[in-house]
Parts: sequence; C-alpha cells; structure tokens
Amino acid sequence: GSLTLRILLTGAAWFIGSHLLKTLLESVLARFPFSHFSSISDDFFVGFDNYSSYYSPELKRSRVNALGLEHTIREGNLCMISENWNAVERFDVVVHLAAQPGVRERLRDLFAYQKNNIAGFLNVLKYFRDNKVDHLIYASSSSVYGLSDQMPFTENDPCDCPVSFYGATKRANEMIAYSYSVCHGLPCTGLRFFTVYAPWGRPDMAYFGFADQIMYGDPISHYGEGELARDFTFVDDIVRVILALIQKGPPRNDHKGVPHRIYNLGNDKPEKVITLVNLLEAHLGRSANKVYTDLPKGDVPHTWANIDKMKSDFGWSPKVCLAEGIKRFSDWYLGFRTEKYCQPNG
Repeated sequence: GSLTLRILLTGAAWFIGSHLLKTLLESVLARFPFSHFSSISDDFFVGFDNYSSYYSPELKRSRVNALGLEHTIREGNLCMISENWNAVERFDVVVHLAAQPGVRERLRDLFAYQKNNIAGFLNVLKYFRDNKVDHLIYASSSSVYGLSDQMPFTENDPCDCPVSFYGATKRANEMIAYSYSVCHGLPCTGLRFFTVYAPWGRPDMAYFGFADQIMYGDPISHYGEGELARDFTFVDDIVRVILALIQKGPPRNDHKGVPHRIYNLGNDKPEKVITLVNLLEAHLGRSANKVYTDLPKGDVPHTWANIDKMKSDFGWSPKVCLAEGIKRFSDWYLGFRTEKYCQPNG
C-alpha cells in the first residue's frame, strides 16, 4: 500500500496537490498516531512547491496552513529535482501535479508555459530516470481534446488540435512521457483531469470567480448563450484515483511493450455552466447578474469524459455530483471570503 512507499508530490501547495497531501498525511497519522511531522515527511512523502504568483501565494500558504501541511512541503523550483536531490533523496513514486495552468493565456505568458510545463516536466523525467523511480503519475488535462467532435472524449481519440497553448503543452507532456517509456522503460500514468473543483480551489477557475461575482454584484459572463457545458469533477474523486494508482503500482507493458497509460478523470456527466451558476445562487443566497457574450479564444464549448477505461482497470466511478460538490464549496466559501486574499481579482 501507499504507506510503505516514499512519495514525491510536486505542486503540493496547489489545489489538487494539497488535497492529496492532506489525505496522505491523514493516512499516516491514522496508522502512526504519535508520529512527528518531520519523521512523516522523511519516511513517507515530501511535498514540493514554488508558491508561484499565478494566483495569490498568500492563498496557497493559507490553504497549506489550514490543511495542516506546513511541515510537509519544501519550497523550490522543479530544477531542484534533478540538480539537488538525486544524490541524497530517493522516492518510489513521483506524483507530478506542478504546472502553469490556464487556457486563456496572454502572449506574454507563453514562455511561462514552456518553462513550467515542458522544461519542468523534462526535469522531472530526468530525475525519474536517474534515480530509478518505480512509477511516475502525472497530470494532463481535458484541454488536450481541443475542439474534438467525438462525444464523449475517449483516451484513444486523436488529440492533435488543441485550441489553447496550455492544452498543447499538456499533450506534449503525454507524448514526451510515452517516448521516455519507450526509450527507458519508465512506467508512467497520465491523468486527464476534467474541470476539478472543491473547497480551497483555484480562484482563477470559473466556479470560484462566479462566487466572487455573485457576492460582490459583478456581472457574470455567460458564453455561447448559456449552452457552455463542462464535465465537473470533485477533488475527492480525483484523490481516490491517485491513491488507487499509487497502491496498485506501475502499469504493465501494453501490447507494444510500453509501460505507459492515460486515463480520463471526469464525472461522465457534462453540466451546463448555467446550472453551476444557479446552484451557486441557491447556496450563496444571492442572484447573479448574467451577461451573455461570445466564447473566448482558447476555450471549448463542451467537455465530456468517457471513463470506461478507469472503471474497467480500477472499478472507479465518481461519487460526488455537482449539486453536492457546489454545496460543499459554497459552505466553505461563505466562511472564507472575508479574508484579504479572497477579494475579487485577488
């Protein structure tokens, strides 16, 4: 099981990483209730993050403190993995979630995607190869599907027309990881996340921004005349999958002899974004000021994950529906929004 393995988690102060790290910490404390934080980090897992300013580092530090993770995360950039750690540290599993996110990038930001999502990923792979890590689990994205007309999206669909630079870098990660698996026999599992949300989420994502706009009376932009749809996935369901992957171990060779797998992780139920807004209105107790506008470049009209492969290989299916997930988020948000780092555009 995961408690006998040593795990390195990148992006540990970010949204998904912090929830995963919290679950790992709780698992260890349940088994060793008198453990000290320092020995937990040394013996079982290490979180790693650079607390970048893509969104408020104060929010990330507050998230880390509130979840009790301040003693389990080391601060630094991804080049440290290959340059500083290989002589003194060894991990059985690397869970690589660190990245430059966001599908609506500006031109001046493109090199941030190249630096973090391509060069950073190569540093992780180099560490993986040099230190004989057993299994790399890495984050990909539904953005790789771009404007695919095939619904729902399946893992073997062509993914050669992404509409965002972020999606292009995530598809590049998948191809680079596959080539590493071919050339070096490195076992890799890529996870295509579909619109993950929950308490302590990212303030740049729509559901968090909508909550701000509803509470402060700002207009909410509705794209595509209210027909925009997303396959929303609650973070607890994502964490369950990653833990299952850690516990099951590295993937076996496929029919071509390559130890590489890719899985969709979604709710298998696209919901209109207008439904999300209606749920937020109900739980926040205020009405939204809706404005309809055209879909911005870099965005897609709908996403929908076919999760048959994950069901078949792991018996996994999502447990948290959008109504329940937004209730949990709203309950958290109402208690948190008064803090300084939860102001609009903060």
